[in-house]
Amino acid sequence: MQQAEFITILWFIGIIAEAMTGALCAGRKQMDLFGVVIIGCATAIGGGTLRDMLLGNYPLIWVENVHYLVAIAFASLLTVIIAPVMRYLSKLFLTIDALGLAVFSIIGAQKTLMLGFSPVMAVVMGVVTGVFGSVIRDILCNQVPLVFQKELYALVALLTASLYIVLEHYAVASWLNLALSLTFGFGFRMLAIRYHWSMPKFNYQYHQDNEVG
Repeated sequence: MQQAEFITILWFIGIIAEAMTGALCAGRKQMDLFGVVIIGCATAIGGGTLRDMLLGNYPLIWVENVHYLVAIAFASLLTVIIAPVMRYLSKLFLTIDALGLAVFSIIGAQKTLMLGFSPVMAVVMGVVTGVFGSVIRDILCNQVPLVFQKELYALVALLTASLYIVLEHYAVASWLNLALSLTFGFGFRMLAIRYHWSMPKFNYQYHQDNEVG
């Protein structure tokens, strides 16, 4: 199996898993089936879509390959049927999500470099690809995005994309670069889940009654 085929398979697995987690979020908000599909699609391909729109990379992958969109919609609707057993698969989905985060971050950085943008922009777009699907999902579900509150998610995307770019700069073999970056991103995310690592929080409480005068 070629490297491009391997990462495409991982990407496809990742977007299906993200679609299902998005559908569950829609279910918690008691949305109808149309809402379930929209939230599932936004979660799965929102980050990649935003990246390509910002970079002017058209046509969008799900426009050019509509079968991806159909698969995401199907996975979202399937989630409605199998929702009662989903709680037993939580560890599996966390694992797939961690792998998907690493893959999305690498693909985002990789595509940005291929389009001729700078390494710094490649890192930024790696984060956008990896994180912003869940950000869009949470905004549509009328809640503060989890990645801004407690999840060590964006940092994983940032460091994974950065590692890929650094290894690419030093001309590390592409297969080795992919293996090292994937292993790092996946391992870091799983450790963060296991040990409940999180970013420092900013807690500012303003009390008007403390004002003088």
